[in-house]
Amino acid sequence: MATRTGAYVLEDGDRAMTTRAWLSEYAERTIDVQYFIFSADNVGLIAADYLVRAAERGVKVRVLVDDLLVEADAKTLLALNRQPNLAIRIYNPGVNIGKHLPGKLLTFATDFRGANQRMHNKAFIVDGRVVITGGRNIADEYFDYDHEYNFRDRDVLLLGGVARDVAGSFEQFWRDARSVPIDSLTRSALPESASRTTIGRLHQYACDPANYWPQVRREVEQIPSAFRQIQASGELQWLDSVHYVTDVPGKNDGSQGLSGGGVTLDTLTSLVQHATKSIMIQSPYLVTTEAGQALFRDAVRRGVTVRILTNSLASTDNLEAFSGYQRSRAE
Repeated sequence: MATRTGAYVLEDGDRAMTTRAWLSEYAERTIDVQYFIFSADNVGLIAADYLVRAAERGVKVRVLVDDLLVEADAKTLLALNRQPNLAIRIYNPGVNIGKHLPGKLLTFATDFRGANQRMHNKAFIVDGRVVITGGRNIADEYFDYDHEYNFRDRDVLLLGGVARDVAGSFEQFWRDARSVPIDSLTRSALPESASRTTIGRLHQYACDPANYWPQVRREVEQIPSAFRQIQASGELQWLDSVHYVTDVPGKNDGSQGLSGGGVTLDTLTSLVQHATKSIMIQSPYLVTTEAGQALFRDAVRRGVTVRILTNSLASTDNLEAFSGYQRSRAE
């Protein structure tokens, strides 16, 4: 069983959120968190409180977030980073943390490729053995708690087996030179009293029933019982072979000219090329190239059924991506 992987799909946002909360509460040694977006909204603040509380009881917590869409200010991040057992690093800084608007614009104007070297990985790793990975970032809209957006995303809970590969990928990103400790990105001095005040306010926020509903807390407490039902129903699948696909830090850094790609692209291309019966793709954005269209044409000629589900103009949150899709939709 040690080499096998348990896999369970977290389809709805509520279960995805409460599972993360329970794992944070019962982690024993480590929590490693890696996200493209970590918002300072309701879900983000309560998630941060869980991580701080885990660190306070001796769990080693590491948080790696891409610089582009971190909403918290540098002083708040410094206050969190100052907590024993909690460390924060920012991936590819230069466009947000520690920068004013002129500096951000200058970065994009003088180093557009470098500024677009973003980290889209999403992983929540507990004790190196339990992983949640998939499409969700940390923000209200990813867990069905937003009043404006109604995102449909999907995560998978992984137990044992391939969890080591996910942890290894996190380690590779954490140790990369592009992942910079938060205290190196700002000259702001933060008195110990200010740090204590920030953490106190965070705990106070999460303890307020208006911010963290009692019924949600009860759902978190019921996760073990829900998990036993999942096991009994057979929804938790134990698999002999599970592969974790991720790109490496710094892909498309310009060393190969304008051409791009990576491990993920190569893997997806290979899957399409070797499909024998069916291909099903569900993606919020569908921007195809001539090479991509040729892959699908070849698959159809081989008798493979291809079905693709993407956003309409009415449901997308990214008009630029939809424009790219619309130009090639008819073809």
